[in-house]
Amino acid sequence: MDRRKFIQLGGVGFGTLLLPPFGFAVSESRLSEQILDQKAKKHLADVALNTARKLGASYCDIRIGRYLQQFIRTRDENVQGVTNTESFGIGVRVIAKDTWGFAATDQLTADGVMQATQTAIAIAKANSQFQQAPVRLAPSKGVGEVSWQTPIEINPLDVAVKDKAAMLLDVNQAALKQGAAFVNSTLFIVNEQKYFASTDGSYIDQNVFRIWPPFTVTAVDKKTGKFRSRAGFGTPVGMGYEYLRPDEKEKTKVGSMVFYGRAYDMKEDAILAAEQAREKLTAPSVKPGKYDLVLEPNHLGLTIHESIGHPTELDRVLGYEANYAGTSFVDLEKVKQKIQYGSEIVNVFADKTQETSLGAVGFDDEGVKTKRWDIIKDGKLVNLQAIRDQAHMLGEKSSHGCCYADSWSSVQFQRMPNISLSPGKEAYSAMDMIKDVDNGIFIAGRGSYSIDQQRYNFQFGGTMFYEIKKGKITRMIEDVAYQANTLEFWNSAVKICDASDYRFMGTFFDGKGQPSQVSAVSHGSSTTRFNGVTVINTARKIG
Repeated sequence: MDRRKFIQLGGVGFGTLLLPPFGFAVSESRLSEQILDQKAKKHLADVALNTARKLGASYCDIRIGRYLQQFIRTRDENVQGVTNTESFGIGVRVIAKDTWGFAATDQLTADGVMQATQTAIAIAKANSQFQQAPVRLAPSKGVGEVSWQTPIEINPLDVAVKDKAAMLLDVNQAALKQGAAFVNSTLFIVNEQKYFASTDGSYIDQNVFRIWPPFTVTAVDKKTGKFRSRAGFGTPVGMGYEYLRPDEKEKTKVGSMVFYGRAYDMKEDAILAAEQAREKLTAPSVKPGKYDLVLEPNHLGLTIHESIGHPTELDRVLGYEANYAGTSFVDLEKVKQKIQYGSEIVNVFADKTQETSLGAVGFDDEGVKTKRWDIIKDGKLVNLQAIRDQAHMLGEKSSHGCCYADSWSSVQFQRMPNISLSPGKEAYSAMDMIKDVDNGIFIAGRGSYSIDQQRYNFQFGGTMFYEIKKGKITRMIEDVAYQANTLEFWNSAVKICDASDYRFMGTFFDGKGQPSQVSAVSHGSSTTRFNGVTVINTARKIG
């Protein structure tokens, strides 16, 4: 996928996303078929590993990947499209003459794998004359034959398309009855079937599921032509179809807002979205100034992603990566000095083991067992994100287990794990927080944003905005965005709600690299208060 297509994909609002061009269109029944069994995968893996050893490689890994995707799109009372795609092939990565080499093939035969391995070694040897320093891999003990699967109750690909489409149309109808002028709803389903093997002695079979039900409701004032939209609050998750079962939902209410936990009532959210979109038509515009901000998790996750997640990627810190908003203001000296990244209550951790998160897997794409580690501790920057050939740059002896490739045909590289803000330790709800605010704004949902080329100066909008006066939510307001720099912002954090308020925000399409790849990542947090933040009015004035 080229950069232009990614920007089209990732830069538009929820519910209007273009379909990612991954794989080839297939029938619905194909999604449930098994193509290669475990024995066949292991045989092909051994062909690659043995070939690499014979040709002098010091290391080899092979990924056999089958990537299934289903996208159902609706608008109002119509199904706009159903797309099923499949991509299946093999990627072989080697170290020869202390240099990486990579090749891929869709020929799922011993001859195909052997040829890809030979090509990867030839590439490594050719590139070795330009290699300035030898590749240094952190040790990774082989785990033998193991398997891991996303804990799901209902395989979403086993649910009939007609039933999923009917569910989306029912959601649309409910919003239209509530006064919406237009409704777009979509269901994204992803299944990654990945088999990894390496000369370290690992044979790892993983079956990863993700699901996301975005929608956008639009209300129109027919007299003025003014329109306002409200996106759904159903975050993408690493779950099965049980995520959409409203009989087992957990809710958090803040004023008229409803937020969802392990299960999501899409219909209920769409009805509320229609009401709120109509209310947005007459909501007054914000008065610019300094405010205390109360930021809920489905909003704060994007700020975490941009101002902590990306700046602490080691390749950005070193200047190796500069695509999609540049490098980082962080450097290795700042990590060594443990700079004050935020206030003392700010504790941020990386974790690819969090259940229901988008980044949850048992092992990364280098065969490293996933784990949790601290990025910011008591406000101080203590670590970054690193994979096997980067760990020594941080003086560490093992990978963090955050290597990923979005396809069998893409080379794996360092990707952002789930980056999350720890909840507060004492009992404290979002409504408790609002009672403590004299002059502030409650912001929910993600909106437009901008950040500079070192992930330092930024501006973030949102979906819903409510004025807080003397401890109470008084009214909905519009045209809100806040501006700050990363260190100033996180040092203004004064209070975090407890674990009962902890929720995920996530994205299916986090872009990085050239050629670009996308990955799925979640960001957990509880509602958090930031004092004295600059708020601007984003209304466009003409004339």
